[in-house]
Amino acid sequence: MTAVRWALTVAVLATAATALAPVAAPPASASPAAGSAGAGTVWLCRPGTASDPCAADLATTSVSATGSEPVRRPTDAASSSFDCFYVYPTVSLEPTVNADLRIQAAETAVATSQAAPFSQVCRVWAPMYRQVTLAGLARGLGVAPGPTAVAYDSLRSAFEDFLAHDSHGRPIVVLGHSQGAAMLILLLRQLVVHHPALLHRLVMAIILGGNVTVPDGKLVGGSFADIPLCHAVGQHGCVVAYSSFLQAPPAASLFGRPGQGVSLQSGQTRRRGVHVACVNPAALSGGSGTLQPMFPSLGAVATPWVSYPGLYTARCRSQGGATWLQVSVTADRGARPTVSQVDGPVWGLHVYDVNLALGNLVGDVAAAEAHWHR
Repeated sequence: MTAVRWALTVAVLATAATALAPVAAPPASASPAAGSAGAGTVWLCRPGTASDPCAADLATTSVSATGSEPVRRPTDAASSSFDCFYVYPTVSLEPTVNADLRIQAAETAVATSQAAPFSQVCRVWAPMYRQVTLAGLARGLGVAPGPTAVAYDSLRSAFEDFLAHDSHGRPIVVLGHSQGAAMLILLLRQLVVHHPALLHRLVMAIILGGNVTVPDGKLVGGSFADIPLCHAVGQHGCVVAYSSFLQAPPAASLFGRPGQGVSLQSGQTRRRGVHVACVNPAALSGGSGTLQPMFPSLGAVATPWVSYPGLYTARCRSQGGATWLQVSVTADRGARPTVSQVDGPVWGLHVYDVNLALGNLVGDVAAAEAHWHR
């Protein structure tokens, strides 16, 4: 149902999972806008450019349990006063440990699939970065200090270039999934929180499938000393984070459990006294909510996108040291297709983290922007 063959990503990453090792966090940058630091930035998504995958047609067919299919045609926010900075997950099929900066089909597809709907509420920017490739992770090198530092330094350089030449002081939403989430955890910890003026511009951080942590019983601390979890609609300067599952993550899970799996890509090894954050995008203040899924239709309907309103509900749950977004299929399914944990319980619904709640996430950003007063 997604535009990228995620099963390939998952299979290769699973092979590499046993070789995960802690990574030392890169040193903090001396400045959030280091002049020529990003002179070599290659933009995957850049507002106003031709063939921008983050400005794709968002015409959406909504398929209900009874089969009705009204079409919605959202418009983009080309003149928005808000910027979104998107960091894509592991998709590179290059044979090297770190990817180069060539824009290829995998990056274009995932940017469309995950980031394009945010163009309704912000100007979406997405740099190419030298991520650790599928091949790199398969060799067990994905979280070694060298390759991870290369990926992070590449992303940091692009972000500094964005700040110096493109953002012009606008408020910023950051978006990332999987390896992209891990890179954003490092970026926020090592760069943003050290610069109060930049932290003051943070509208929301959507960091999915990256194991953001908080101390038990608290909304702030752990991954971020100064950025709390979101807990109210319209709140800004906060984090939305979760990993989605159909049932409790097992002991060996790569997501939902602190100090293991994807946590190691951002150097987070602490296991005691913290838990993996879960903020329900469909109910920021807690409890259960109805998800608003959006998927590239891939020809299943006449529009580029398809949505299944009322098909899923979600709530945050904790059990046995794991915290996760529990996704449930409603009784009102009809003949509509549903997602499954195709790569096993240790992965859960990781490959669908973004698309299962894409409509909710866009709405959460819109609400935060509507209350923005800084």
